[in-house]
Amino acid sequence: MNHNQNGLKPFVSLILSTKIPKLALGIGLAASLITTLAGLLVPVLTKNLVDGFSVSSLSVPLMIGIGAAFIFQAIISGVSIYLLSFVGQKIVARLRERMWVKLIRLPVSYFDKQSSGETVSRVINDTSIVRDLISNHFPQFITGIISIIGAIVILLIMDWKMTLLMLISVPLTFIIMMPLGRRMAKISRGLQDETALFTGHIQQTLSEIRLMKASTAEKFEESKGLSGIERLLGFGLKEAHITALIAPIMYLVVMIVIVMIIGYGGMRVANGTMSTGSLVAFLLYLFQIIFPITSFAMFFTQLQKAKGATERIIDILDLPLEEGQDGIEIDISNKPIQVQNVSFAYSGDEPVLENVSFEAQPGEMIAFAGPSGGGKTTMFGLLERFYEPTSGRIMVGDTPITDLSVATWRSQIGYVSQESAMMAGTIRENLCYGLPDRESIPDDTLWKVAEMAFAAEFIRSFSDGLDTDVGERGVKLSGGQRQRIAIARAFLRDPKILMMDEATASLDSQSEGIVQQALSRLMEGRTTFVIAHRLSTIVDADKIIFIEKGQVTGIGTHQELTQTHDLYREFAEQQLTSGEHDSTIGDKKGALS
Repeated sequence: MNHNQNGLKPFVSLILSTKIPKLALGIGLAASLITTLAGLLVPVLTKNLVDGFSVSSLSVPLMIGIGAAFIFQAIISGVSIYLLSFVGQKIVARLRERMWVKLIRLPVSYFDKQSSGETVSRVINDTSIVRDLISNHFPQFITGIISIIGAIVILLIMDWKMTLLMLISVPLTFIIMMPLGRRMAKISRGLQDETALFTGHIQQTLSEIRLMKASTAEKFEESKGLSGIERLLGFGLKEAHITALIAPIMYLVVMIVIVMIIGYGGMRVANGTMSTGSLVAFLLYLFQIIFPITSFAMFFTQLQKAKGATERIIDILDLPLEEGQDGIEIDISNKPIQVQNVSFAYSGDEPVLENVSFEAQPGEMIAFAGPSGGGKTTMFGLLERFYEPTSGRIMVGDTPITDLSVATWRSQIGYVSQESAMMAGTIRENLCYGLPDRESIPDDTLWKVAEMAFAAEFIRSFSDGLDTDVGERGVKLSGGQRQRIAIARAFLRDPKILMMDEATASLDSQSEGIVQQALSRLMEGRTTFVIAHRLSTIVDADKIIFIEKGQVTGIGTHQELTQTHDLYREFAEQQLTSGEHDSTIGDKKGALS
């Protein structure tokens, strides 16, 4: 039993931490108490009706009284049900709020490991289980206890011998119910995990629907989905097994008790030691004890379920936030950036970067080159503070970037990536995404940044202009169009530092020319970091940092590296002889290594 206590503590403290609407809870429970107590009076009235009432003595006031009591009970009961549901809904909404606020502030590394669909299932399905418990099962449990205690007290006063005979059934039911409840808890935990996995799988398949169809993977995804559904069915049936055991067992116990009471009571009515009315009242009270006990079984299984769900919710709420939520706010323009002996590994064992050091003066263009998989993108992740270095540090001026708040640092960086991510919504929403005053940005400003990014022309060609819907992840736009919107977004943010992950690698030569011009415009006067796959991007860089296997093997201008760095020279020659466009460092990995 002790294990249960430990198990319940986190659940109770989680519920208490959500600022329960106390007034509604108080009134709701009070109303359900009144209903229960009113219910306890019914058998007494019935007893008086049965004993010593002839038809002539059925007075109108008594009938009106009984009718009024029933109506009053119904109204109060309705109020109580509504208020308690209200409390449950409120608590769940607050839990979901806390989880959502937490999730969007978790570090990137959490999402590297967790499927988004699983996380979604935690926020939606697991919290619903908690809501059911609070809104439906908890009130039933409380009123059940009151109804049982009330009925037993009245019965002991009426006839203690028969009451004791009846109470034999209570320990019996508990002996049967406890192991079933534990089994139910295990099953429901499995069910919740399986639901989360299944949600994750469905979400992933649907979000990559083009890849799935292009790979003609319908059959594969179908069987994967069906086996998930099959497993969910398995858990559902196991739950059904237990529920199917609980109800008949309870029914059996109840019937045995009723037969015993009627037999014993009948004998006593026959030999005159008990009135018929008392026997009827006794049986009615018996039902007021038995019904709550059966609902207890359901309450405990639901409580076990909620415990499992709570553990998952608490796991998420207890995760450490991304570092740097608080920190100083400084303007980083005209400050050099120094990377000092930075090493990094995604997991304990394999270092992706080792002892990387370099410096970028304000306004310089720094290019990272080298074979793919060498650590260039990881370096960007560290500069962007998606990850923290395992050792070493990155400074802006004289301040480590970890002293700045994440919001301050990132708001001064413009990031244009290879696949230029977009949110579902309109072009306008994508341009202003994340800006604090996005509602109030005038259209003139938006058209101006679109002009600067060479995007205005194609935006005007859409009938809805800035309000054109781009589809999920921007699928309705071409790569070049998405790229130019990303560049316009960067212009709008007016960043101090620009980071570009080979922003033209995946474009055709016509789009590439336009995007390249837009980028050159954007780079003017800003410190820029570029990951380069093409020579044309790097020839003009102030500094090229050559990274292979996580280590910097050369730093210098194009001229310097061509003279001193064999691998770089080989790469440059290959690109210049085979024609720049169709050759990228990434593709040359084989030739390079």
